[in-house]
Amino acid sequence: MTQIQQALYDLISQSVLPDVEDYMDELFEIIAAKKETEEDKQALSEMQEMKDDFTLMLKELENDELDDEECLEIFEEIKSMIEAEQ
Repeated sequence: MTQIQQALYDLISQSVLPDVEDYMDELFEIIAAKKETEEDKQALSEMQEMKDDFTLMLKELENDELDDEECLEIFEEIKSMIEAEQ
């Protein structure tokens, strides 16, 4: 794995996926308490899809299926999304 591939792998596995899973847990708690809105249900669906996408991306990185240019673009996009949230 190249340096950018490893950096992307680490960012997804150590930051993005845990955040997605934490948010999904919050949504599950809202749903379990029967206090959910349609927006909550939609958000959960989107988070599940996002989790699947990032999990697939980790597998692609492990199998060396993403080139450095793709990895850099994805890495920068994720970093800008994280910075926009803060």
